[in-house]
Amino acid sequence: MKNMSNADSTVTPLKSLAGEGVSIWLDDLSRKRIESGNLAGLIENSHVVGVTTNPSIFQAAIGSGEGYEEQLADLATRGVTVDEAVRMMTTADVRAAADILRPVYDATQGRDGRVSIEVDPRLAHNTAATVAEAKQLAWLVDRPNVMIKIPATKAGLPAITEVIGLGISVNVTLIFSLERYRAVMDAYLTGLEKAQAAGIDLAGIHSVASFFVSRVDAEIDKRLDQVGTDEAKSLKGRAALANARLAYEAYEEVFASERATKLETAGANKQRPLWASTGVKDPAYKDTLYVDELVAPGTVNTMPEGTLKATADHGQITGDTVTGGYEQARADLKAVDALGISYDEVVQQLEDEGVAKFDVAWNDLLGTVANRLAGKEAQAK
Repeated sequence: MKNMSNADSTVTPLKSLAGEGVSIWLDDLSRKRIESGNLAGLIENSHVVGVTTNPSIFQAAIGSGEGYEEQLADLATRGVTVDEAVRMMTTADVRAAADILRPVYDATQGRDGRVSIEVDPRLAHNTAATVAEAKQLAWLVDRPNVMIKIPATKAGLPAITEVIGLGISVNVTLIFSLERYRAVMDAYLTGLEKAQAAGIDLAGIHSVASFFVSRVDAEIDKRLDQVGTDEAKSLKGRAALANARLAYEAYEEVFASERATKLETAGANKQRPLWASTGVKDPAYKDTLYVDELVAPGTVNTMPEGTLKATADHGQITGDTVTGGYEQARADLKAVDALGISYDEVVQQLEDEGVAKFDVAWNDLLGTVANRLAGKEAQAK
């Protein structure tokens, strides 16, 4: 935290990060984490003020089986479909986490204390189905501090507008490109205008825009290695930070506009940038790279537990590491482009892969639950 003496032994990297205006969210959830008190402990001791989930996280949690046996048995007895069973289990976890985080939500007037749950990834290219699913999830979880995750696909953009227009808070996910990020912010503002026209209190609507980080380096670094020159190698590990910093510049610009200011005057909240995919993929990089180097006020950093622990142990929080770096960021991306690596091609590939990965994880989850339900039904006979 700024202006604090290093002699103050209570100043930890996580406390410093929070003091810089970064909300620390945990990118993980499981029944075991909820019931063991682990999540409550992270909130109390590690400055965690929110939780994000995705299909891969639930696939790992429910696939482990821990904590789900009783509910699985009940669902099998009722003879529910596999899709319904998955939704009952995932929304139960999100509801329980939302209750644990409710004091944070109340203390921050809804800014934090949030738990995100994603629409079925198979609907990523279907606007109407995404809207219907978002409404259903908000109803199923039935907590004011839930955020519905909608992917920033082309079909997702009008769905974001529609869902925000209904007064439902949204976490927009799978954002890789600066152009798409601007479209996301526009979709949010359009949604706020729809909500305002419908007489909905704008103060109750919150949103974050999940801008993915490490996957950008993973793909561009691979291409830089293929170029193989010293210049190419010198650019490794720089594209993702450059991309994220320019996203923050876009955020500052859009939310300082007359359109956004007018909505803010009417009670609206800014859609905060959320740094997602913040665990490093290359072991050659410092494991807190995407935390230390993306410190800026009014942002969220959602971390897997390994990154959270690494930051607590040896993160180096040195103040704002974003807003002074726009020119360098532009130069870094321009240098990558000059080597024949297409930014547009990379970000589109990453979006396609991101949707596909969640699709695979969701189908794996359905398969796991189908097998477990069949096993419970067999036991009951």
